[in-house]
Amino acid sequence: MPSARVPDAPDPADQPDRPASGVDASFQATVDAAGRGDEQAFAELWRRFNPALIRFLTSLAGPGDAEDLASTTWIEVVRSLPTFEGGEAGFRSWVFTIARHRMLDLRRAQGRRPRADVEVPESWLGDLPDPGEVVDVASGTEAALALIGGLPPDQAEVVLLRAVVGLDVSEVAAIVGKSPGAVRVLAHRGLRSLARELEGTRSGLTTWTEV
Repeated sequence: MPSARVPDAPDPADQPDRPASGVDASFQATVDAAGRGDEQAFAELWRRFNPALIRFLTSLAGPGDAEDLASTTWIEVVRSLPTFEGGEAGFRSWVFTIARHRMLDLRRAQGRRPRADVEVPESWLGDLPDPGEVVDVASGTEAALALIGGLPPDQAEVVLLRAVVGLDVSEVAAIVGKSPGAVRVLAHRGLRSLARELEGTRSGLTTWTEV
């Protein structure tokens, strides 16, 4: 009696690409639906990302311009949604890249330009405090944003993207067009300034000022 033939294993090259995770698959489905004009899908994206977007723009551009910049950002996002491919992290970086470009356009129109940064060797920095921990020592979100907004623009946007938006160094570097080392320098300077402002508010701040 002939033995049963075991089917050949499928060639991986013949298999359809699959998302890395169910979360990304679900998120991409939401993006695709929004790109087709599904209002509920777009509302889900807006609810997920707009609060951080408003905080970012409010701290850097002021409340008077933040809403207009956010609206302009979302209009551009809607126009380009059908061509977007990527997970949630990529979408977040994309949205904030658009927002930053619109903010820079506004600064140029108002005659304000970002400060130039001189890159410092990372070996000079010491240990960098966690951006989230520094922001958390403020009494609330509004107080934290007010403090961050008082930093030089280049430091403020890096600290906001790291601490408020939650992007990692490489993602921030791609958005602001600087090297990861320059991003770390700007974050270090900004966080040192915040730590000095908040020194004594809660235990542990004195160790940050010694970095």
